[in-house]
Amino acid sequence: MRILLLGKNGQVGWELQRALSPLGELIALDRHEGGDLADSAALVATVQRHAPQLIVNAAAYTAVDKAESEPAAAQQINATAPGLLAVEAARLGALLLHYSTDYVFDGSGDQPRDETAATAPLSVYGASKLAGEDAIRASGCRHLILRTSWVYAARGGNFAKTMLRLAGEREQLKVIADQIGAPTGADLLADLGAHMARATLADAGLSGTYHAVAAGHTSWHAYACHVIESARARGLPLRVAADQVLPIPTSDYPTPARRPLNSRLSTAKLQAAFGLRLPDWQTGVDRMLAEIL
Repeated sequence: MRILLLGKNGQVGWELQRALSPLGELIALDRHEGGDLADSAALVATVQRHAPQLIVNAAAYTAVDKAESEPAAAQQINATAPGLLAVEAARLGALLLHYSTDYVFDGSGDQPRDETAATAPLSVYGASKLAGEDAIRASGCRHLILRTSWVYAARGGNFAKTMLRLAGEREQLKVIADQIGAPTGADLLADLGAHMARATLADAGLSGTYHAVAAGHTSWHAYACHVIESARARGLPLRVAADQVLPIPTSDYPTPARRPLNSRLSTAKLQAAFGLRLPDWQTGVDRMLAEIL
């Protein structure tokens, strides 16, 4: 089987290079190698040249705040390009694996949303990702759309690394406490994608949209406290005192793009369809901390 992976150097793409390699011949590209989602003609030509049985799109426009002033770029990369990939997948009879986001929802309420919940994005980024989902579904291709949230990886920048840096520089931190979600590792998303793609290639009835996040939920504030306490327990010198990581509301930290307050996603459909178990968010975060500390 030939697999075409786009976005190979992103956090999820990097892990997908590992997770997908046992499944077949892996062609992993970044935007400088014919995998530029901003160049529609070159992207289509790349797919047609390689004629894969599995297309995996791990590339996206993820600058949430910048998207508010660059809506055309976000639309091209997050909506138009996935739609073109889906059309090519349908033509080839290939499976398309695509990653989406909790930002397709408005973040109201306090319960986990399932895949049938009404979408209502609050931002240009969220709207562009939803448009990409819709284009994939409209193409009629076999597909897996995995919505996730709060993605991190040991490689590259992440929230935990930022908190540790600030905790080493400052005596007090203020962290948002009213946004709730599940920190989800890029390694977990890559492994889920590979397992699910293999199963869906064998059973087209599994095609569809799924929520893919680690189990449990937390706030950014509690997440920061977990990271800082873990680092302190490992002997990392930190200036901030344990009682000086202060919770604040989202309203105290305005940003160009609105964030959903409730990013809880139900993974019951994924677990039942594929017989997989989602580990607690703390498990993945602790493993990532063990790698970076």
